[in-house]
Amino acid sequence: VQLQASGGGLVQAGGSLRLSCTASGSIFSNRAMGWYRQAPGEQRELVAAITTGRSPNYADSVKGRFTISRDNTKDTVYLQMNSLKPDDTAVYYCNAVIVPSTTFRPTNYWGQGTLVTVSS
Repeated sequence: VQLQASGGGLVQAGGSLRLSCTASGSIFSNRAMGWYRQAPGEQRELVAAITTGRSPNYADSVKGRFTISRDNTKDTVYLQMNSLKPDDTAVYYCNAVIVPSTTFRPTNYWGQGTLVTVSS
């Protein structure tokens, strides 16, 4: 199973970006997908996550500005980021809890990071 993320870039404060992440490979079921971020010198933190059958979960710092959504038919998760602030600058990582058809055990997967830079 692999996660492929895209959509990062440079944007001015107040602007918007949309991140995408698609899971591929031997997927039996996809239980949850989400986004984490890590700023320089900081720990990786949860930004938003969406679990099958549950409401999305957001970090307090992004509530009202970011929206996570998921296309189950494509095993893809999106993060729409509006009203971006310089503090949102970080490497954003896609995360998924997937049951692969090779093991049938829930496994945590990470995508490669995508850099989001918000200039003031």
